[in-house]
Amino acid sequence: MKIGLSTYSMVKKMRQGEMDVLDVLQWVADNGGQHVELVPYEFTVVDNYELATEIKDKAAELGLELSAYSLPANFIQDTEEAFLEEVERLKKHIDVVHHMGIHIMRHDVTLFTLPKEQTSIHYYNEHFEEMVRGCQLIADYAKQFNITTTIENHGFNVQTSDRVQQLIHAVNRANFKTTLDIGNFLCIDEEPLIGVMKNIPYAATVHFKDFYIRPYYENPGEGEWFRTVHNNYIRGAIVGHGDINIREIIKLVKVSGYDGYLTIEFEGMEDCQVGSKIGMDNVRRLWNECKL
Repeated sequence: MKIGLSTYSMVKKMRQGEMDVLDVLQWVADNGGQHVELVPYEFTVVDNYELATEIKDKAAELGLELSAYSLPANFIQDTEEAFLEEVERLKKHIDVVHHMGIHIMRHDVTLFTLPKEQTSIHYYNEHFEEMVRGCQLIADYAKQFNITTTIENHGFNVQTSDRVQQLIHAVNRANFKTTLDIGNFLCIDEEPLIGVMKNIPYAATVHFKDFYIRPYYENPGEGEWFRTVHNNYIRGAIVGHGDINIREIIKLVKVSGYDGYLTIEFEGMEDCQVGSKIGMDNVRRLWNECKL
């Protein structure tokens, strides 16, 4: 088991110019992290191999592993030409991921933000073949570099455990798995314990995040709340402070035999560094306290 952080956890400080991606790596090492997942918001490497090399060298200097790389993607396009352009765009990301020595790359299959009607099972079924084909093409290209590509339960369509599993089985590639995010099941109103229980056998890496949860009929007022597919309210929390049963999820992950990367994602209203540090410490502590 290796505890680390997604660079997305520091996106507010990066956006404000207080940190850059190299600063994030330094901070993770200074605060007990063992690895970093790169999410190219507020920096780019696909068109900047100089920065990619700096990140790789900085991680090596600090003794950090670069565990994964995550980016948006959308295989549901209006034309075959646009579909193939998206595939080629993702292949360029695989090239830079290989250059950096990373062996897990997560890509989406639909837009993250979708109109309400496109969050349905009907939309998923209508575009299923496009999603499968895109994932197969990317996984096949990544195989030559020993890279595992993944679909995360992310966004507002391919997010339930069943949809993720169906896609994995249809793609049918040994190097295509899931980035299992314990919190994102809530965005489509699936109980996280059930989602984790069902999909942990398919996990290449695991994201730990936490949310405060309020039902659709109890407006919590101001704050960084957003609505789920069925209009419940959720807001990012420090891992271990929110309403997700982190202790039981850690037990489920541990019982499964998974012993890979645990990546903390902080999306709360607190200071990024405070939230990320407490989150990493909590997951490490609760993992060590969990007796099977």
